[in-house]
Amino acid sequence: MIGTGAVGTTTAYTLLLRRRMQELVLIDVNHQKALGEALDMNHGMPFVGGVKLWAGTYEDCREADIIIVTAGASQKPGETRIDLLRKNISIFKDIIQKITKYNHHAILLIATNPVDILAYATLKISGFDRRRVIGSGTVLDSARFRYLIGLHKEIDPRSIHGQIIGEHGDSELPVWSLANVAGIDLGFDDAERKEIFEDTKNAAYEIIDAKGSTSYAIALALDRIVVSILHNEGAVLNVSTLLNNYNGVSDVFLGAPCVVDRSGVREVLDLPLSEDEKTLFQKSAEKLKSEISKLEL
Repeated sequence: MIGTGAVGTTTAYTLLLRRRMQELVLIDVNHQKALGEALDMNHGMPFVGGVKLWAGTYEDCREADIIIVTAGASQKPGETRIDLLRKNISIFKDIIQKITKYNHHAILLIATNPVDILAYATLKISGFDRRRVIGSGTVLDSARFRYLIGLHKEIDPRSIHGQIIGEHGDSELPVWSLANVAGIDLGFDDAERKEIFEDTKNAAYEIIDAKGSTSYAIALALDRIVVSILHNEGAVLNVSTLLNNYNGVSDVFLGAPCVVDRSGVREVLDLPLSEDEKTLFQKSAEKLKSEISKLEL
């Protein structure tokens, strides 16, 4: 785990409680912070056990199967994820170069925002196979979407089939044309659809305004991705991956339904989008490609 801020520590704790791994190393530019987090978690080992956990250095990445990167500047109230780009791209160049000095076989799971652009940068800097660089994408956005639909319908969100694709950010889009419960159309009118999507898209801003950062739900989203990799599940998750002629989009990382297993992203599933959805998806890609073109990668 690279980064022991709110997302990194909450994810590490979630993975620990669920015993997802045999060894977990916490790495942070502030080594004392990583030491404190590791010590605090280790004091709970008599209650969970089965995991070796310590604060380490990049050399400890050598044998890691998965390296999760959450390090970087965090989003402030009133700040967009794109606003973070200039702060985090230089940090990422340093982090990825330090990782690849010791490890060339792991799956790199990126959670730092703007996640789609930083995952793309990670691929270019690392030289890894495209399948082994994964952004957290719209896994969390889709969960928020399903939760809000379930709230309106008074149905368990686990029974809702609905997804958000595109940027993990302001240009993301809901796939209303395929959203359903047990194959049945949700029956929302335009006003209800707009309300649900706006609440989904703006959820992070609301949480950041209220408590300063998001942590719990993204930790659960990252845990879900990790499980699909380590257990070779082949679960379909809306992670961010490098797209190639996908609904008219190429050479950019965006959230889309992917089959995730031990190899990383095994396959990107072809969504039959409506024409309006396809247009919005392409606009999302254009927005990110415009930002990427300004970077020196």
